[in-house]
Amino acid sequence: MTGIIMFFAALLMLAIGYPVAFTFGSISIFFGIIAAMVAVAPDISLMAVSDEFLRMFSMMPFRVYSIMNNTILMAIPLFIFMGIVLQRSQLAERLLEAMGTLFGRVRGGIAVSTVLVGTLLAASTGVVGASVVAMGVISLPVMLKYGYSKPLATGTICAAGTLGQIIPPSVILVILGDVFQLPVGDLFAAAFAPGFGLVGAYIVFILIWAFLNKDVAPAMPPQEGTRLANFGHALTAILPPFILIILVLGSIFVGIATPTESAAVGCVGAVILAAMYRKLNWTIIEESAVETVKVAAMVFAILIGATAFSMVFLYSGADAIVEQIMTNLPGQKWTFLFLVMLIIFVLGFFIDFFEITYIVVPIIKPVAEVIGLDPLWFAILIAMNLQTSFLTPPFGFSLFYLKGCCPPEVRTVDIYRGVVPFIILQVIVLLALAVYPEFFGMRSGH
Repeated sequence: MTGIIMFFAALLMLAIGYPVAFTFGSISIFFGIIAAMVAVAPDISLMAVSDEFLRMFSMMPFRVYSIMNNTILMAIPLFIFMGIVLQRSQLAERLLEAMGTLFGRVRGGIAVSTVLVGTLLAASTGVVGASVVAMGVISLPVMLKYGYSKPLATGTICAAGTLGQIIPPSVILVILGDVFQLPVGDLFAAAFAPGFGLVGAYIVFILIWAFLNKDVAPAMPPQEGTRLANFGHALTAILPPFILIILVLGSIFVGIATPTESAAVGCVGAVILAAMYRKLNWTIIEESAVETVKVAAMVFAILIGATAFSMVFLYSGADAIVEQIMTNLPGQKWTFLFLVMLIIFVLGFFIDFFEITYIVVPIIKPVAEVIGLDPLWFAILIAMNLQTSFLTPPFGFSLFYLKGCCPPEVRTVDIYRGVVPFIILQVIVLLALAVYPEFFGMRSGH
């Protein structure tokens, strides 16, 4: 039971607020000593325990070395750099202004524009914080100015900003590709249908809400200029990032480049776009590089700590207990799937997707293999579920990002009320993907 107790101790430490990487590392060492004591009992001596502990951790340097040499994970800092450069080049501002001219005359049109811009930002930058803040600073004041409901406005921005977690290129999908040992290109391709299904659900919901309640999202007054001129202006704003998306994702899907190589192409393309927008300077490059190093260092520190955690967990034999319980559930496949999705959803209220991916997924992955779940479908289900962790109160990151940049009259309760319908929509799309995988071009089992 050492590994099981260790799992809940780690969750408790994370809930208290200890840094993730150090929590994983310290918990692993502490429970590793306990596991070593159990292994040598009843001959518990300092020499025997230390020898067993060193034997347990003898492979740790090789594991760290393999992480640092993992070509799949090299894509993470490259995609992060690409997103930060595009965010600093004011891509979001241009897209929001362009989309506003196209859809502003429709009731709920600014909210629809926000979702579409969020989709483009997701496929080009994938940086949730940057997307939410950019749309909060630009789109929220416009929606409030034209009389939009505060819950609708804030909920739309938070939901649109999190699309970068499911629409490729997504850091979550890169990490899940490494954990599941699946080609990242296959995950990117499989995520398209569910991701755009979610976008469609958001847009339909906004239009229906605006139609049923005419005061919740009024139309903008007619803008200056002809429709053709406005369309041309929008096209010039949308086309460059769209070409970049095709270059990055198209090169993966066609098989010309690996995800890491296409991420490098994306970095070069982002720098070229910044130069086209006349925003490129040494400060942007330097700040983007420093921010990338910070985020990448955090990701890899968590991964190293999680590796130590999983090593002690497996050494203690806790994985056998989990597998025995899960494989003996009534209604094996669907009960297992329901429990896993519920656990991930509940954990998303309190901890970040990195912790969930590195703690929970390695534990449940062997059970899913025994049950016979299709790993690609199962990974996309987890990715869809992890996306909700950005919206669920009280610790959803998108909620804090938006609250930090919204006007004083927008209260926290407005944001909480606004995200609830979008969380429900995410759960509905998740259920549809679970029950009808064929509709999304996937299969549920071998």
